[in-house]
Amino acid sequence: MRFLLDDEQREFARALDAMLTAADTPRAARAWAAGDHAPGLALWSRLAEAGVFALAVPEAHEGLGPLPVELAVAFTEAGRHAVPGPLVETVAAAALLGRLTEDDGGDGQEAAAWLPRIAAGRATVSLSVPALTGPYALDADMADAVLVVEDDTVRLTAACGPVQPSGDPVRRLARPGTAGTVLARGPRVAAARAYATEVAALATAAQCLGLGRALLDRTVAYVRRRTQFGVPVGSFQAVKHRLADTLIALEFARPLLYAAALALADRGTAPHEIAAAKVTAGEAAHAAARTALQLHGAIGYTEELDLSLWIRKARPLRDAWGTPATCRARVLAP
Repeated sequence: MRFLLDDEQREFARALDAMLTAADTPRAARAWAAGDHAPGLALWSRLAEAGVFALAVPEAHEGLGPLPVELAVAFTEAGRHAVPGPLVETVAAAALLGRLTEDDGGDGQEAAAWLPRIAAGRATVSLSVPALTGPYALDADMADAVLVVEDDTVRLTAACGPVQPSGDPVRRLARPGTAGTVLARGPRVAAARAYATEVAALATAAQCLGLGRALLDRTVAYVRRRTQFGVPVGSFQAVKHRLADTLIALEFARPLLYAAALALADRGTAPHEIAAAKVTAGEAAHAAARTALQLHGAIGYTEELDLSLWIRKARPLRDAWGTPATCRARVLAP
């Protein structure tokens, strides 16, 4: 079976690619790592204008979605351009809040109030599910709100602890505050949490795919320019084989990603398909980072090279919202 995007989806990807190429995302990412969020939030606004966040918000709350396939398209481009910020966490929070408002039990008014703001790009929201993500939330220091889901409770907090050191300085982690407003409590939280984590894993898998393609494209361009013994390095058989292996891994992940998105759109849940896409795309991106580092040689280790912004994301994204071991176990589960 072939999973191909239609003309409208391909045009959406091209438009996002063109917009982000012109936006100088490496500069925004470096500023974000230094604690200056203004360039990144300007990107955030442009993504919102393109409808990216609205894809995860139900139409009843001024959104366009949920549209998992289009989300996968958008987040592939976000990964390709290393866009900073809690993009995945915000759309996952929208998925969580959307499910909670379907049957709010009389206490979903405050949850519903966030959805139009997310769709319009007026709110950045981080999401922490300690059982899956550990005690930290991404970019909790700058988010308008942090949602913490523990057991059968969803809590809203704006406070957080200090930012912790990270292997990827653009991914700023902090502990959410322990106080806050309870948005929902009860059995329905478990179903909403499960759906939100599937959306987060799907979006992260898409980021991994885009990240891997960016690393491969930049490495191919580099080995074509770099010469040794009077010929381009890219003409060496060993280099060709390494790049071919990287391409095959990424191309194998692509249909799994879109198959998972289609399954989520059709059934409203796709734990096995999304887990398969996540582990495959994550491992492919990690392999692409190793290939890029090796074939760039010593220059690949330098922080000044923009390539480092992509290389340092590979492992954190591979492990975010489901480590390879967790995803493999989910695929094998009945």
